[in-house]
Amino acid sequence: MTQNHYVLLDRDGVINADSDDFIKSPDEWLPISGSLEAIALLNQAGFNVAVLTNQSGLGRGLFDIDTLDAIHAKMRRLLHDKGGEIAGLYYCPHVPDDHCACRKPKPGLAQQFSQETGTSLENVFFVGDAFRDIQTALAVGAQPLLVKTGKGLKTIADHPELTLPIFDDLYAAAQYILHTGE
Repeated sequence: MTQNHYVLLDRDGVINADSDDFIKSPDEWLPISGSLEAIALLNQAGFNVAVLTNQSGLGRGLFDIDTLDAIHAKMRRLLHDKGGEIAGLYYCPHVPDDHCACRKPKPGLAQQFSQETGTSLENVFFVGDAFRDIQTALAVGAQPLLVKTGKGLKTIADHPELTLPIFDDLYAAAQYILHTGE
């Protein structure tokens, strides 16, 4: 298995449907078919799952921290109903113009995860749908995997040079991780 048995996931477009208008309420947070089952499958195989997500809607004033907490509570509740759990959740509240160190593609969220868990990021799988997720994974030595959900198809179209494993969705990526991590 991968070191320390962690898998890192982006949230919007990987676990739940993404929106150009942002996910601003628990009602707008809708899981992608099979994504919660994929996390449960990873958990049952001994992997912890951590989520690393840009949430600039906070910095833009589109929702507040209580609303973000309610969105994440819904995600955790629905995931629990499928037999899975999120071991850690890391988010960047900043807008791009803040030039922070935590907004993907910068490595701050991944580094925070690594420091807080004592986990080396070398070769840990990082599943994302956007080019910035791939850039973050590569910046910290993680193994990027791309899903076609969310921004995935646009990422593939915009970056035809990509030579990394690409999957239809998180469930297919999870099956690959389980097969590779044996």
